[in-house]
Amino acid sequence: MTRSDAALKVSGTAPYAVDVTLGGMLHAKVLRSPHAHALVTRIDTTEAEAAPGVRAVLTRRDLLDADTCERWAGQDARLRMPQRPLVASHSYGYFIKDQPILALDRVRCIGDPVVAIAADTELDAARALSLVKVDYEPLPAVTGFDEALAPGATELFPEAPLAMTPKYGQGASGGARPRPNVCYRFGYETGDPAAFDRCDHVFTDVFNFDGRQQHLHLEPFVTVAKWIGARWTSARQPEARQSDDAATQHLDASSRLELWSSCQNPFPVRKEMARLLGIGEQRVRMHVGYLGGGFGAKNGCKTEPVAALLALKAGAPVRYCLTMDEGFWTMRQHNARLTLRTGVMADGTLVARDAEVLLDGGAYADASPLVAEKAGYRVAGPYRWRHIRSVTDAVLTNTTPAGPFRGFGGTQANFACESQIDMIADRLGLDPVELRRRNLIGLGEPYVPGESAMDSDLVEGLDLVADRIGMNEQRPPGRGRGVAVGFKDSGGVNKPAQARVKVATSGDAWVQCGTVEMGQGAQTALREVAARVLGVSRERVHGSDIDTDHTPFDQGTNASSAISVMGQAVQKAAEAARLRVLLFAATALGVPLERVEFQDGLIIAASPDGSGEPERVPLAPLVMGFYGGTGYEFTGEGFFKAPGESRAPLESPCVSWEYGWGAAEVSVDAETGVVTVHRLAVSGDAGAVLHEGACRGQDEGAAIMGLGGALFETMRFDGAVLANGRLVDYRVPRASDVPAEFVSITQQQGHGPGPFGSKGLGEGAMLPVASAIANAIADATGARVTSMPLTGETVLAALDAAREQQ
Repeated sequence: MTRSDAALKVSGTAPYAVDVTLGGMLHAKVLRSPHAHALVTRIDTTEAEAAPGVRAVLTRRDLLDADTCERWAGQDARLRMPQRPLVASHSYGYFIKDQPILALDRVRCIGDPVVAIAADTELDAARALSLVKVDYEPLPAVTGFDEALAPGATELFPEAPLAMTPKYGQGASGGARPRPNVCYRFGYETGDPAAFDRCDHVFTDVFNFDGRQQHLHLEPFVTVAKWIGARWTSARQPEARQSDDAATQHLDASSRLELWSSCQNPFPVRKEMARLLGIGEQRVRMHVGYLGGGFGAKNGCKTEPVAALLALKAGAPVRYCLTMDEGFWTMRQHNARLTLRTGVMADGTLVARDAEVLLDGGAYADASPLVAEKAGYRVAGPYRWRHIRSVTDAVLTNTTPAGPFRGFGGTQANFACESQIDMIADRLGLDPVELRRRNLIGLGEPYVPGESAMDSDLVEGLDLVADRIGMNEQRPPGRGRGVAVGFKDSGGVNKPAQARVKVATSGDAWVQCGTVEMGQGAQTALREVAARVLGVSRERVHGSDIDTDHTPFDQGTNASSAISVMGQAVQKAAEAARLRVLLFAATALGVPLERVEFQDGLIIAASPDGSGEPERVPLAPLVMGFYGGTGYEFTGEGFFKAPGESRAPLESPCVSWEYGWGAAEVSVDAETGVVTVHRLAVSGDAGAVLHEGACRGQDEGAAIMGLGGALFETMRFDGAVLANGRLVDYRVPRASDVPAEFVSITQQQGHGPGPFGSKGLGEGAMLPVASAIANAIADATGARVTSMPLTGETVLAALDAAREQQ
C-alpha cells in the first residue's frame, strides 16, 4: 500500500515551510554571542541600520520598556529608544518563560541570539551583522552538573523567571527553581520505603548518559512572517530622551499575523505568539505543511518571534531560516547522570528502586520540566516493585539548550534501568532474560497505582527478540549478546484532539486534523482510519495542510500520539460523517436506516423484505436530486481526550504504552575498545498495523538513531565550547554502520486503544538499543560500561578497569 505522500516527496513537489516565498519578502539573519556567559553592556547598530539593503534591525531596545533598558544597558538605552516595547512579554517557554527573543541583560550560551536584521537578501543581512558593535562583560560559566550545583556557583538566573507547575496526582510532585541553577524538580514515590530493609541485596550504581544527540532534521528551523493591517512608524515624540527619535507601535484591532512555520505544534505556538505580542489568538494564523523531520526539536517557539517582530518593523514579509550549523546552537538532547539504588531478593525478585536523576537542560528551560517528569516517571522500568522513589532535577548550564528528543526522557532512563537489570543478574548468577521474565508487569496490570494498565505482553516481545539473535545458543568466539526492554508512556498527558471528516457528493472524503506530517506516515494512517470507517478506498480520502484558522485544534504532534489520540478523534469524526450520509440516503430512498450502507460512493439499500439483490445507487444523483446542482458535503466532528483521574500520577491515566524490545550481538577490539554490532533485532507493538511500511520505517529509523547515539553520536563540548558544531564534523550513522544482520519485527498484539486496536510507535525501538549493546559488551568482555556513547575510549577504559580488578 503506497503512502499518501509518496508521489509528492519522490517528485520533489511536496510543500515545506522552507519553500515558502511571498512577494516583497525580506530575509533575516541573527548575530550570536561568542561568550558562554556575559553581561551585554552595549549594543550599537548605527552602522548596520545604514547598510545597503537593510530594512529593519531588532535588539533588546524593542523588547524592553525604557527604564529597564536604561538600567540594564546604560548608554545603549539612549540609542533610538522606543516609547514602548514591541511585545507584551519578552521571553517564552513551556512551563518556564525564561528564553528571551533576543539577549536582554546577558547571554547564557555561545550562540545566544543578540541582534536580528532583516534585509533584501541574506547576504545583505549577513554583511550588516558584521557592522554591529556589542560590548560584553564576561561572567563565570558553569558547564557541568558539579559546577552548576556547587555552593556559590554563578547563577544563570539571579531573578526567578515566570513559571507554572502542572497539576499532579497520586505520588507525584513538581516545582520550579527548588535550588539555584535547577529550573525544575520532579518527584515520584509509591509503596513502602521500608521495603529496602527486607531485601537480601541492595545495589547502587551510577550511570552517565553523555549522549547530547543533535536532532539533525534535514529541513532547518524556518518561519515566514507576514502582518496584515499593522504598521510601524517612526515619529519624534515630545518625551523622547535627548531629542532622539522614538518609534511608536501601531497594532489596531484589525491587524493580524500570519506565519508559515516548520513546527510540530502549531496551536500551542499560536498561543505563545499571541501571549508575546499581547493580542488575541484569533489574530495569529499558523500554516504548517510537510515537515522535513523534527524528532521533538520543532516543538515550541524557535524562529517565529524574531520573524514576526522583524516583519512588523519592516512592514514587509520576513523569512528567517537557520542554517544547519545554527541548529546546533538551538536545540539538543539532554545528557544525564542517573544514580540507581535497587533492592532485590536472592532469587532475583525486584523489590525497591530509588533513583536520583540529573538532566542537563543547557541555558534555558525549554521542555526540561516535561523531560524531567518523563525520565523520573519511567526510570523504574516496566517491572513490578513494592516501592519506587525518584527525584529528577533539570539543571541549567551555559551550553546549548536541551529540549524534547525522540524518546523524551526514556532514552536516559532506559539506559540506566536496563543496564542495572543485567548487572544485578550477573551479581546474582541469574540469566538476564529469565530475570526480566519473572519481574515484567503483565498484560492488563497497572504500571503504578492510579495508572493505566500495560497494553502489550512484555514477555512475548522479549522472547521474540531474544530468540531472533539466538540468545541461548552458543556464542561465536569473542561475541557477546544482550537484551533490553524499553518502555514509555505514550499519547501525551491529558491531551485533547479534534478532527473533522467531510464526505462530498462524489463520495470522496477529506480528513482535517492538526497532526503534522513530518515523515512518520501519520497522514497515511489517519486517512486509512477514515477510509475503513467510511467504507471507501484510501485513494478517495484526502488530507489538508494545517491552517489554524480552519483546522480543528490539536495540542501537537509528539509523544507518539497520532494514532492513539488523534486516531480516535478521526475515527469518531468518520463515524459521524458516515451516519449523516446514511441518514440522508435513508430519507431520500424512503427506507429504514438499518437497511442502507455506504461503500465507495454507492448507497446500497436492501430490499424491503430482505429478498432479492440490494439496490445500488450512486450517492451523487441522490444528493443532486435533493440539494440541487450545487451538491452538498456531509461533515462529521470527532473529539478524544483521556478521562481525568485524580489518582493518576500525571493528571490523567496514560492513553497507551509504547515498548521497544531490543537484542544485540557484538564483538569488541581489545586493543582499541571499538565495538562492532554484528546483529541487532528490534521490535515494537503497533497493536494493529494500518500501514506496514510506515510502521517498519518508524521502528528501523528509531533503532538506527538509537544505534548512533549508543556508539558515537553526541555534541562534544570542551567546557562551554561546542567542538563539533558543524554538520561536516558531526558523526551520524552511515550505511556501513548498520549491522550485517539488522531486523525489525512489527508486532500486532491487538490491545491498543486506537482504531481497530492500534497504538502509537516510532519512539519505542530507539529506547533499548544502547542498553542492549552495553549488556552485550559486558557479556563479551566481562567489562561493564556505565557511560555512553559507547566509544572506543569509553569501552577501553572499562576494559582496563576490569583487568585491574581481576
